[in-house]
Amino acid sequence: MDSWPALFCERQLCAEFSRIVTKDLLESFLEGLDAMVPSLLEAYKAAVASGRRLTLSGVLQCLQKEDTNQNRRMAALLGLPKFLSEDSADIIRMCDAHGETLDVIIKGMQVGLLIGHEGPLLDAFPLEVFNVAVVVEETIILHDLRDVPTGFAMLMGAIYCLNLEYPRNMKYCFEFLQKVIMSIKADQCSARIHGLRNKLLRYRL
Repeated sequence: MDSWPALFCERQLCAEFSRIVTKDLLESFLEGLDAMVPSLLEAYKAAVASGRRLTLSGVLQCLQKEDTNQNRRMAALLGLPKFLSEDSADIIRMCDAHGETLDVIIKGMQVGLLIGHEGPLLDAFPLEVFNVAVVVEETIILHDLRDVPTGFAMLMGAIYCLNLEYPRNMKYCFEFLQKVIMSIKADQCSARIHGLRNKLLRYRL
């Protein structure tokens, strides 16, 4: 951050990502996400109904309370680790504005998102998000992002621009975001993500 301070803002991060990948970071992420949200949510419902992924039931219940486009995006993203049976505890953390101090909350976070909300979290994810931050090596490198999908897009941008490795505990989630949502090296999917992509495409037919 001392060497390249300009990189750690949303506009410059998008510009650097575009230089590296020749794609618009936010546009490619949100367009790809919106195309997959209906199929992802259908897959989550089927997984809950079959009893295979009961942890997703809380995510779906949040949508029943307030089914907006923004919450559908958030449910799709935050439900993905549960659907893929990955542990997001050290990568995606919720932060009560009046709770623990930041240094306590981000302890142990090597790469991830901090999602700020008001008051105690009673649901699987907060319906009212006031701030989203990108964390790298227990340091907030980008904050005041407007929503969770933008946070995920900026996290992907930071990983690319800083040449970071995907966190091991969520490697399939990040592979899905890269190769299916953003269509970067889409022909080089692992067998697991290739199978998931084909499954989601069937929901769209």
